[in-house]
Amino acid sequence: MIIIGLTGPSGSGKGEVSKILSSYGFSVIDADSVYHDILMPPSDCLDELVSKFGRRILTAGNTLNRATLASLVFGKGNEENLEALNKITHKFVCRRIRNIEKSLNAAGCPVCVIDAPLLIESGLDADCDFVIAVLAEKNLRAARVSARDKISSDDALERINSQKPDEYYSENSEYTIYNKSDINALRAATENILHERGVVIAK
Repeated sequence: MIIIGLTGPSGSGKGEVSKILSSYGFSVIDADSVYHDILMPPSDCLDELVSKFGRRILTAGNTLNRATLASLVFGKGNEENLEALNKITHKFVCRRIRNIEKSLNAAGCPVCVIDAPLLIESGLDADCDFVIAVLAEKNLRAARVSARDKISSDDALERINSQKPDEYYSENSEYTIYNKSDINALRAATENILHERGVVIAK
């Protein structure tokens, strides 16, 4: 099974490239969806987060209050909290993703995509045959994040500024797609990479 890593900062358009790869018949493991799943009670991951940050990160129904957690880990002065969050969640997310990888491989899946914003930081890039990074201009990303997550532009920029710089992604990936045009350009760039790697596209 060929494993393709897909990463990039928030709002870069990584999700659109993921949809393109899925349209070719590839199996896509969405790390964000895995993250949400492993936090549904009863959850060992959620229990560890509560031990670290307190019950203030829980809703009245004892599920994760994402807005409260975000306020604790994003922004200047919260770097240690963000590091603690990632240290706790990465091990659970990686374990679940690797179990999915094994199941797909056993089922004869030819191509699997790991779509993960923290692919490199978590060490999941080591599982991949090659990694594609998707990048875009910061203000455009902030506008997308603001609209997607229904937060202010300032909060969106705060999240973006808490992430790694563009160079981190490009230097740790075999390929970089700069998302500055339209969906057709994204598809063409993606197909060029796949053709170069000899990955068969099912259309």
